[in-house]
Amino acid sequence: MSGQDEVVHIGGYTAQSGGRGSGIVAARRDPTSGALTLLGTVAVTASPSFLARHPTQPVLYAVNELTDGEISAWRVGSEGALAPLGSRSTGGAEPCHLAVLPDGGHLLAANYGSGSSVAVFPLDAQGVPGERTDLVVHEGHGPDPDRQDHAHAHMVSPGSGRGPIFAVDLGTDSVYRYDLDDATGRLVPRAPRIRTTAGTGPRHLARHPDGRRCFLVGELDASVTAYELTDDGALHQHGRVEASERSGHVQPSEVTVSPDGRFLYVGNRGVGTVAVFALAGDLPELVAEVDTGGEWPRHFALIGAHLYVADERADMVRVFRRDADTGVPEAVGEPVPVPSPTCVLP
Repeated sequence: MSGQDEVVHIGGYTAQSGGRGSGIVAARRDPTSGALTLLGTVAVTASPSFLARHPTQPVLYAVNELTDGEISAWRVGSEGALAPLGSRSTGGAEPCHLAVLPDGGHLLAANYGSGSSVAVFPLDAQGVPGERTDLVVHEGHGPDPDRQDHAHAHMVSPGSGRGPIFAVDLGTDSVYRYDLDDATGRLVPRAPRIRTTAGTGPRHLARHPDGRRCFLVGELDASVTAYELTDDGALHQHGRVEASERSGHVQPSEVTVSPDGRFLYVGNRGVGTVAVFALAGDLPELVAEVDTGGEWPRHFALIGAHLYVADERADMVRVFRRDADTGVPEAVGEPVPVPSPTCVLP
């Protein structure tokens, strides 16, 4: 591998969750063309559906989205090789998201299934997770009897500095706010929680580089809601826009803001698109909606000049080149075959 090449890791579903993958896959990335060259499975592990990296150590983390949920950690070596550092129980079912705090001191995981909760793990100086120090359980439900019969924590989003940690809960139409007590490793709730419109089913939240704006996608009502973070750590709502202009079933998935802060990207499952919004005003303005070549874009990542879209049901990662001026991505090359991919990690 040349000094100019990079390695990305791809998570996905394995047979334990009805998927076709075998674990975490590594791929060499050419920064110029964006092309991915598969290096194979570098960690055989059950349903690593979401991945994260330590901010300073060569350590990769994954949730194992199982009935008895776990988080697992590996040290990253050459060619993306992974050496296991251990696993810990999340204390809940089907963990679907995790994040490392900016200082690298703790790892948070969201348990989506029964007993919906947020788990906290301390990380030592080498990034190795210790025993869980907290498990905060969400309670409640929403108006959708099938998807919101109880709480469903779907994402944890740490703030920078002393900003609040957000926990996005699909089942209760809420964004919970927490502070972390570094001494005890326990989450301290900030009241009140932010409530979305009933039936929104909030899934993921993206923070703007300016540290003030946030954008929340609703999985159940196919929406994007714009917020501003106030000085006291609350979210002030500016308004809501549709996640897609396509007809048919729309189920938003991933959301992210470009590094320059000019564009917002939303993956839309069902219609198989990535919607591009300009962020010049208070509300996102749709400027393009690009077909991904599949039906179920579960996750995507902006890496350099390229966008990498993981289509869970089409068994592929699609590469796009993003126009820096217009923000619009255009597909390049052929899809990269990866079984049941659900996360692309730079």
